[in-house]
Amino acid sequence: MSTLSVEQLELQAEQIREDIIRMLEHAGSGHSAGPLGLADIFTALYFDVLKKDPKNPSWEERDILLLSNGHCAPVQYASMARAGYFDVAELMTLRKLGTRLQGHPERTKLPGLENTSGPLGCGLSQASGMAMAMRMNEEHHRWIYVVMGDGELDEGNVWEAAMFASKNKLSNIIGIIDRNNIQIDGPTESVMPLEDLKGKWVSFGWHVIEIDGNNVEAVIDACAMARAIIEKPIMIIAHTIPGKGVDFMEYDFNWHGAPPNHEQAIEALHDLRTLKGKIRSEHE
Repeated sequence: MSTLSVEQLELQAEQIREDIIRMLEHAGSGHSAGPLGLADIFTALYFDVLKKDPKNPSWEERDILLLSNGHCAPVQYASMARAGYFDVAELMTLRKLGTRLQGHPERTKLPGLENTSGPLGCGLSQASGMAMAMRMNEEHHRWIYVVMGDGELDEGNVWEAAMFASKNKLSNIIGIIDRNNIQIDGPTESVMPLEDLKGKWVSFGWHVIEIDGNNVEAVIDACAMARAIIEKPIMIIAHTIPGKGVDFMEYDFNWHGAPPNHEQAIEALHDLRTLKGKIRSEHE
């Protein structure tokens, strides 16, 4: 568990958001809204929740973290670098030819990545298979965390996995849905309505926890609660703000798959450093 205070974790999340902006501007392509909204969740996971060893990524006792919505890779890369898996300077190679930091995570490229993701809707199936294998191996001290986007819940594969995990009572799966209410074509409730989302997961036999996904402490507490649940898989519905921290990106689905240009990156970094103008930045 982390020795960092909540305030230190919040500062780490803001650092990760700044990394995301720099990475995307330098790459000239990629996704902005989702990664920014997920920064608090990934900070909680990498700096408190996960049992891990960045210097030994294949440690057999580690927990597993799967990113199902692979287009949000910048937040995972930034979190891994800040947690010590690789040098922070490598973040600027995002999406470059030959990089280990592909636009969507590629498991064999970077030690510490647990799954390759690109086609949406696959993460929960991957988690279910791994969780069943852990049960067969009697590895009762390990958990699989799988982060999913709400837009990918349109995929039927997700619900097949939901039934499988429930039938087999895979309580070693802790799912986290990034409920930011946007996807590439618009608001989720316009493209394919998801509500009553909690009711859907409950009806599939899951234990459901709803939280503010931009509250680091709430994420940590929810994961601790999830580990105490037995006989059911757990789904945390984490309500987040897409583009969190950058005024002109927040809630705007047009930033789902767009990077900032140089001028926009400068404005975004100013927003992040000053909490949208509420405080003075030392960089000014």
